[in-house]
Amino acid sequence: MNLIIRLLLNALAVFILAHILTGVTVDGYLGAIIVAIVLAILNLLVKPILVILTLPATIITLGLFLLVINALIILLADKLIDGFGVSGFWTAILFSILLSILQSLFQSFLKDDKK
Repeated sequence: MNLIIRLLLNALAVFILAHILTGVTVDGYLGAIIVAIVLAILNLLVKPILVILTLPATIITLGLFLLVINALIILLADKLIDGFGVSGFWTAILFSILLSILQSLFQSFLKDDKK
């Protein structure tokens, strides 16, 4: 049940950011749910491989290269999903940063409800 709530909150974050950022488009809330699911799967399967392969670059940049990896994951999701679009690399980085911030805020709200 917690996983479904987290996916719905991530979809809400994607939907909000698609309306705020001009370079990001998503086709409705169902499209945002699909984006959240695909991003979760890509973060589970592809991201660990990319992190291991780019470990030297991540160490040299003190972890900032992880932003590039997140942007690549979002651009990959853009290619996989027809109803989701990101206009460029820098938009993907900004989307990644803002999505992480919104996800953290939503997760903090969930933790407050459990107390």
